[in-house]
Amino acid sequence: MKVEAMLFGGVGLFFAGTAVLYGVWSRDPTGTAALIVAFGMAAVISFFCTMQYVRKGRRPQDLAGAEVADGAGPLEFFPPESGWPLVTALGFAVTATGVVFGLWLFLIGLGVLASGVLGLVFQYADR
Repeated sequence: MKVEAMLFGGVGLFFAGTAVLYGVWSRDPTGTAALIVAFGMAAVISFFCTMQYVRKGRRPQDLAGAEVADGAGPLEFFPPESGWPLVTALGFAVTATGVVFGLWLFLIGLGVLASGVLGLVFQYADR
């Protein structure tokens, strides 16, 4: 997951730089907002991949001399149930509603969304 984290981190940095330059030169709030959202999405994926790499280490696919048998065994842990996807969906819905109705609702939704994403990432961190 280290390669994927670095790849999406690079994409996120590209979108961040592009957003700054585009915002300064064009003064177009719509395009700037779209680039900031693209940066945020790439940053979330990069953060997730980094946490997976820190938690699990290198995969057999990352090793140059790996055999097919090195990838044998249980593939992944799948949680039986979780409430964090519901919290994340609620946070996204409130954030999107906040874009229409006001900054105060947007910020509340952003907080709920951030807690939902962090809950998903760190739900089984001690496992």
